[in-house]
Amino acid sequence: MAENGEEKLLAVARHLAKTLGQNDSMADDILQIFSNFDGRFSRVKFPEKMVDEDPRACATLDRTLNSLDRQISQYVAVDHPIWANMADSSAFLDAIDELIGTIREWSPMAAEKSVGACLLRADNLMQQAMFRVEDEFRSLMERGAESFELSRNNHESTGNLSFDSEDENEENEGLLQNGADLDHQIPIAQPITDYDIVIDALPSGTINDLHGIAKRMVAAGFGKECAHVYSTCRREFLEESISRLGLQKLSIDEVQKMPWQELEAEIERWIKAANVALRILFPSERRLCDRVLFGFSSAADLSFMEVCRGSTIQLLHFADAIAIGSRSPERLFKVLDVFETLRDLMPEFDSVFSDHYCLVLRNEAVTIWKRLGEAIRGIFMELENLIRRDPAKAAVPGGGLHPITRYVMNYLRAACRSRQTLEQVFDESNVVVPSNKLDDRGSSLSSLSVQMAWIMELLESNLEVKSKIYRDSALCSVFMMNNVRYIVQKVNDSELGSLLGDDWIRKHTAKVRQYCTNYQRSSWNKILGTLKLDNSSLASNAIAKSMKEKIKSFNLQFEEVCKTQSTWIVFDEQLREELRISVSRLLSPAYRNFIGRLQCIPEIGRNADKLIRYDPEDIEARINELFEGASGSSGGSK
Repeated sequence: MAENGEEKLLAVARHLAKTLGQNDSMADDILQIFSNFDGRFSRVKFPEKMVDEDPRACATLDRTLNSLDRQISQYVAVDHPIWANMADSSAFLDAIDELIGTIREWSPMAAEKSVGACLLRADNLMQQAMFRVEDEFRSLMERGAESFELSRNNHESTGNLSFDSEDENEENEGLLQNGADLDHQIPIAQPITDYDIVIDALPSGTINDLHGIAKRMVAAGFGKECAHVYSTCRREFLEESISRLGLQKLSIDEVQKMPWQELEAEIERWIKAANVALRILFPSERRLCDRVLFGFSSAADLSFMEVCRGSTIQLLHFADAIAIGSRSPERLFKVLDVFETLRDLMPEFDSVFSDHYCLVLRNEAVTIWKRLGEAIRGIFMELENLIRRDPAKAAVPGGGLHPITRYVMNYLRAACRSRQTLEQVFDESNVVVPSNKLDDRGSSLSSLSVQMAWIMELLESNLEVKSKIYRDSALCSVFMMNNVRYIVQKVNDSELGSLLGDDWIRKHTAKVRQYCTNYQRSSWNKILGTLKLDNSSLASNAIAKSMKEKIKSFNLQFEEVCKTQSTWIVFDEQLREELRISVSRLLSPAYRNFIGRLQCIPEIGRNADKLIRYDPEDIEARINELFEGASGSSGGSK
C-alpha cells in the first residue's frame, strides 16, 4: 500500500509539472523545486524527458477500479433489496465512497490519456451504482411509508391513533441514542388533541438509511436524480393523504358548476383538509425532507416544494373557485368560512413555505385570500342590488312586515357574528357611499359601519316606496312603523347596534314615534272632529240637531275604523299595546265628555240612549281589538 501511495504522489507531481511547465525545460525546473522539499521528487526518479504516461500510476488506478467493479457489480446484480441486510448496505456504501474518493483523487490528471480512460470507466461504474441506489432509495421510501401506514392502521383499530409532537420527538431522539435497536421502531406519542403537531412520516431507521443514500448521490453528482425520486414518492403519499380527508380533485369549472348544497359540504371538507395539510402534513413533510437531505439545503428546499406543490395548488384552486364564483348573498357565510380559514393559515404558509422556491405558493395564497375578500365585498354589493331591485308590487296585508325587511335584517344580524372578519375585509377597501345619504358622523365610522348604514338607507328608501302602494295614509304609517320598529329591534339585539351607534338607534326610534303620531292623525283626527262640542251661544234646537248628526257620524266612522283596523297588524306586542293606549287616551275623554253633554240636552232627553250606540267601556273594548290582523294574526317578527 505504501508503494501505491508513493506512485500516486509521484504521478500527481508529474502531472502538475507538465501542466504548469510550458516546455520540457520549465517542467524539469519545477520538478527540481519539488525535489528540494522531498527527496522522493529527485530527478533520479524521473526520466530525462517527461513522458505523457506513467504505467505504474495507471496500473494502480486500474487495480483499484477492478476491485471496486467486483464489489459494486455484485450488489448491482442482486435481485433482492440490498438494504434488507445492514451488512450488505454498509459494504455497498463503503464501495461507493471509495469510488467517489478515487474519481475525486484522479480527476486532476484526467488529461493524461490512460488516466482519462480509467476515469471514464469509473464514471460508468458510478452510474451503475447510482441507478441501483436510486432504486433502493425509492424502495426504502415506499416500504417505509407502508410500514408507517400499517402501524397507524393498527392503532386506529384499537382507538389509539396518535402522532408525534415536537417535544415527544426530542424524547424519542434521546432514546434512539441509547439503543441502536430502536432505530427501526416507529415512535408513538399521545393521542392528538389539536392540529398543532408534527408527525414522523417514516420510521427513524428508514430516514437514516435514506439520508445515507442521499449523501452519496449528491456527492456523486446525482443530486437532481435523488431529489426527483424523493419528491415523486412523497408527492404521491401526500396526495393520497389529502384524498383520504375526503377532498376531491376538482377543477375551478367543476367547482363553479356544483349545486350549492353539494358545494357547502365540499367547503366543510376543504376546511378540514386545509387545516390538516398546513398544520400537520406539510410541516411533517418539511421535517422529513430536512432530515433525509440534511446538509443539502438547496436540494431539500426544491424537493419540498415539488412534494407539496400539487396538493397546495389543489387547495388554493378550490378557494379561488369560491372567490370567483357567484356573488349570490346566501353564499356569504361559506365564503367567510373559506376566507377565515385561509387567513388563519397564513402564518403556516409563511413558516412552512419560507424558502425562495416556495415563494410562488406563498404569493398565490395571499392573492387568493385577497380575492376572497373582494368576493365578500362583492356579495354585499349584490345585496344592495337585491334591495334596489325588489319591486313594489302587491302590498303586505294589514301593513305588516315586508319580507325584504325580515330577510335583510336577519341576514345582516347573522353576518355581524363575523364582525371582526368583515371589518378586516372592508378596512382593506375604500367603501364609497353617496355623501348625501349619511349624516355628519360618516367620516368617523369604520368602513363596515359605513357599509351597514348605507344598506339601512337603501332598505328604508325601498320601504318608503313600497308604503306608497297603500291608499290609506294611516295604513301607510302603520306599515312604516312596523318595519322600522323591526329594524330597530334587530339592530338593538345584535352587533349592528355597536356598528351603527346610539345616535342611529335614537334617530330611528324617534321615527317610529313619528309614524305612530302620523297614524293617529290620519285615523282619528276626523273622528275627534265629530266629538267637538258646538258653541253654547247657538239656539238649543240647533245644538240638539247638530249633536244628533255628530253622534250618528261618530258611530258610523268609529265602526268603520274599528272594522278596518282590526285586520291591520302591529307585530310588536308592546308597540301594539302602546298604540291602543294612545288611541284610547285620545278618544275616550272626548267621547265621555260628548255623550255627557248629549244626555243633558232637553230636546234629546230620553232619546239619548237610542243615539248612543257605544258606552265608554264599549269604546275601550273596540280599541283593544285593533291591530290583531286577519284571523287574529299579529304578524310574526322572527
